[in-house]
Amino acid sequence: MERRVYKRKAAAPKSSPAKKVLPEHERLIADLRKRKLGHRRIQNELRRLHGISLSTATIHKVLERLGKPILNHKRAYREKVNRYSRPIPGDRVQMDVCKIAPGIYQYTAIDDCSRYKVLRLYRRRTASNTMDFLDAVIEEMPFAIQRIQTDHGREFFAREFQKRLLEWGIKFRPIKPASPHLNGKVERSQRTDLDEFYSTVDIKDPSLPDLLAEWQQYYNWDRPHSSLDGKTPVERLTELSDKTLIWEEVSAKFDASKERIQEQNYRAELQLRKLK
Repeated sequence: MERRVYKRKAAAPKSSPAKKVLPEHERLIADLRKRKLGHRRIQNELRRLHGISLSTATIHKVLERLGKPILNHKRAYREKVNRYSRPIPGDRVQMDVCKIAPGIYQYTAIDDCSRYKVLRLYRRRTASNTMDFLDAVIEEMPFAIQRIQTDHGREFFAREFQKRLLEWGIKFRPIKPASPHLNGKVERSQRTDLDEFYSTVDIKDPSLPDLLAEWQQYYNWDRPHSSLDGKTPVERLTELSDKTLIWEEVSAKFDASKERIQEQNYRAELQLRKLK
């Protein structure tokens, strides 16, 4: 008669010394949720601020266990949202200024294609500061810039700033007044800075510019972007390196005869265009 052998299942341990989520991790996740951050942003902040790597699924389970409700952000969506992105780095760089606090203005420039960005802090929004920031953007962005897109802020329409763009062979393309959605990437980028950076620092800290430089480094090299399918800006740049233009190629394409100093007054600018 054949004898059957039954294997006894191993009993599950009552405690696991290598438990993935520790109580201190749960406390950090709960604190980050107080800042109205979703799973992906909580994951990024855990990695950036505390060097902790957890999956979004794990973070979701922790939030459920802690009884934290799902965020209910009310957003006005159009029936059909047309999202666009320029094909190569440097094709269009969006630039804007955001007031952080009295006497603290953040200048932001972000590449439309790769989301690579450059940040600086100034005490005022002036033409001289704008030109200083432009020099920093040209120096730090690892590609040639074909056009700069801004709103109708006075600091961008100074003749000195526009002349500097012409000297570099960069086209100046301001958006229509009262249409911030056309500068959507830099607007959303500044919102990210407010939510993820300025909420974690003391704006009165004398080392704030250095902390902002560290945040810029993290944003460009380590922070994954959902709009880039989870890639970082640097990874996106690497993918498109063979298509990216160098300054000599941008200069060869630039036609100075088609460019001129533009007026801040939009109606006056339209009239001047009709006279051409």
